[in-house]
Amino acid sequence: MRQNPSFTLASEEGVKRLVRAHPWATIVSHTRERGLVASHYPVLLDEDADGIVLLTHVGRPDEQVHELGEHEVLVVVQGPHGYISPGWYDARPAVPTWNFTTAHLHGTPEILSADDNLAVLDALVAHFESGMAEPRLMRGTAENAAYAERIVAGTVGLRIPITRFEAKDKMSQNKPPETVERIIAELEGDGPYADAALAREMRRARDERAVAEPGR
Repeated sequence: MRQNPSFTLASEEGVKRLVRAHPWATIVSHTRERGLVASHYPVLLDEDADGIVLLTHVGRPDEQVHELGEHEVLVVVQGPHGYISPGWYDARPAVPTWNFTTAHLHGTPEILSADDNLAVLDALVAHFESGMAEPRLMRGTAENAAYAERIVAGTVGLRIPITRFEAKDKMSQNKPPETVERIIAELEGDGPYADAALAREMRRARDERAVAEPGR
């Protein structure tokens, strides 16, 4: 991913924030048998680990398709993104662009034991069910626990310590404050490219910049 100093997301905490908010990830492997392969799974952060460590699972036989544990994988996580029209700037000539947040995370997966795999599946379900009025937990009842014990064999749990990453947070940081405000207003409007989630991300980036660069 080509980097630009204005948009580089260099902090681990910034990447962790992205993963927490947008846990649907793309896992890419360069394999001996099939060349490039990709799969899509939810991920969680191991909040007790040093650095960035992902917890996830794949359904069999994806662990064989990816040849997991034999090589480094690329995990791509992406936040809100959208088209930015030059008509939202001023009268001077300009070209359109695309605002986005994304991270490319590199690490070699560790295959988990059956017990640890079940714990990861349990944590994934608990995480996403936490917002439900009546959470359906994997082991919330004896019947659910028995079912979980049966299906766990069809999955492979992974722990992926991230050894390096490239991340980008492109939210019009290179534009004057008044232009940023116009873009946010358009994204919060009712036009064809309105995007409330992207507007929130732009406000976050604007506020972070104001703290880091007071007076701008």
